[in-house]
Amino acid sequence: MNKEFWRNRNVFITGCSGFLGGHLTKLLIDHGANVTGLIRDFTPKSALFHNKDLNLNLVSGSLEDLETLERVIGEYEIDTVFHIAAQAIVGIANRNPISTFQANILGTWNLLEACRRSPLVKNIVIASSDKAYGDQEILPYHEGMPLQGSHPYDVSKSCADLIAQTYFKTYGLPLCITRCGNLFGGGDLNFNRIVPHTIESVINNKAPIIRSDGTFIRDYIYVEDAALAYMLLAEKMEELDIYGEAFNFSNEVRLTVLDLVNTILKQMGSDLKPNILNQVSHEIKNQYLSAKKAKEILDWKPQFDIEQGVDKTIAWYREYFKNNKL
Repeated sequence: MNKEFWRNRNVFITGCSGFLGGHLTKLLIDHGANVTGLIRDFTPKSALFHNKDLNLNLVSGSLEDLETLERVIGEYEIDTVFHIAAQAIVGIANRNPISTFQANILGTWNLLEACRRSPLVKNIVIASSDKAYGDQEILPYHEGMPLQGSHPYDVSKSCADLIAQTYFKTYGLPLCITRCGNLFGGGDLNFNRIVPHTIESVINNKAPIIRSDGTFIRDYIYVEDAALAYMLLAEKMEELDIYGEAFNFSNEVRLTVLDLVNTILKQMGSDLKPNILNQVSHEIKNQYLSAKKAKEILDWKPQFDIEQGVDKTIAWYREYFKNNKL
């Protein structure tokens, strides 16, 4: 990582108090960036707000408000933008498609339009997802595949991804797109997700619940690896002239949900058995990525394997629950 690149650079992060956004914010501040973050709701339990020493500008607002986005980017003389904010929970998207579309699709074009109107913005990283690829006959996903989401969350990410490509191809906006698998790590306070749910269950001596039949294959990447990948991509955009490109970031380890749960149980020394409900609908059976392009062009590789990431994640939640009794 190039610390000089970030020193005194004016950076704007949407979703700075979220799971990935919180990790990215801390890393950028540690590297000397002047960070301005957008938050919609104040969530006091967010890992970002546990660190009282973080020096950043916080702006309250929503992605649906173009005027606020334009004001922030203009007044704080933003050079680099990370668009992380999204409604990212599949179950919520299935129940509330309109609010998901508003945040993920309208929010993305608002952010891009605000950037288009600012002459100072030089680098934009747009967070897409492996879900943007939808259901494909051939796996792993690679960046040349069509984006064909079918269900509300998947469609919202396909649309946001394509809109980003439009702003590059039509207006020359200096952007790149990231497509990551499922993030895991400390600081994820959505306990419906399988990793924090499993750890919380074991700490409370309860059987973890698997909503699917346990055989769904997913791509998992430790959150710090994802945050570092975003920063590396921003650093390399101009140097390598890769504007407009999309990059998959992945450990390239194929795990079933049951494999992941059993890994957590083993590393926590638990003999609990998961309760498999087999009740999932509107989700793709198997999803995993090729990271060949990122490795070859960006010289990127993850710093943590699955077991190392799980160990760090377990340690974070043990400390969290020690200080936040249920």
